[in-house]
Amino acid sequence: MRRGLVIAAAVGVLVALAAATVGAAEIRYGSLVLRADGGFSPRVLPKHAYAPISFQGHGDISTTDGSVPPVLQHVKVEFDRDGRLTTAGLGICPPARIEAAAPQQARRLCRGAIVGSGHLGAAINVPLFGRAELRSPLSLFNGPRQDGNPTVIAHAQVGFPIFETYVIVIPIERRSGTYGYRASFDIPPIAGGLGALTHIDATVDRRYRFHGAERSYVSARCSDFILQTQGYFSFTDGTVFYGSVFKPCQVAG
Repeated sequence: MRRGLVIAAAVGVLVALAAATVGAAEIRYGSLVLRADGGFSPRVLPKHAYAPISFQGHGDISTTDGSVPPVLQHVKVEFDRDGRLTTAGLGICPPARIEAAAPQQARRLCRGAIVGSGHLGAAINVPLFGRAELRSPLSLFNGPRQDGNPTVIAHAQVGFPIFETYVIVIPIERRSGTYGYRASFDIPPIAGGLGALTHIDATVDRRYRFHGAERSYVSARCSDFILQTQGYFSFTDGTVFYGSVFKPCQVAG
């Protein structure tokens, strides 16, 4: 799928994701298949005050013929203004501390900064071997502020048929309007640019104490009965997907 098809693909994704209030969205365009879904709990939230939530999301990129998909290059995700991120009193993980660490070692080194975890998957064509699948645990840490904004440090490491460690700094920019936060970042090259991301899942659910009070890294309210997320995904072949997912909430009491 090349640049001439970008607009049609984007519109198709927008319509499909907007309808995906229950269950996962699946979008097919040409040979490319994108599956994505996410959610939060609890669904019953205060109308004005913020309450702790857990956030889960997953996505898969594949092709109908089994070939390695196009390389995902850039991601931008915007989150509903009724969500809130709290980092005061939370540990901080400098990226340099874990850039050479194995997954479990990284979690030990930055235990106090963990905000979420999950898994990553990628695929690569290896000469004389064929398609190889790469897998790694995914760790998410609260990182140092950047231009006054909080950051998330994503860490993963694969060991076969290549050995690479990935540390991605994801700035979380505060916004005004429908979407209160924006995360925008590049996907680092996998296997020198020959590998392609095929799977990601993550759960963000960090509770901690600060100044004697219970705090939650992510919290939300239900002011208009909907929490929404908007995503933009660009690939190295010129393909661009974007769209929104709407999830209903209920007002407590």
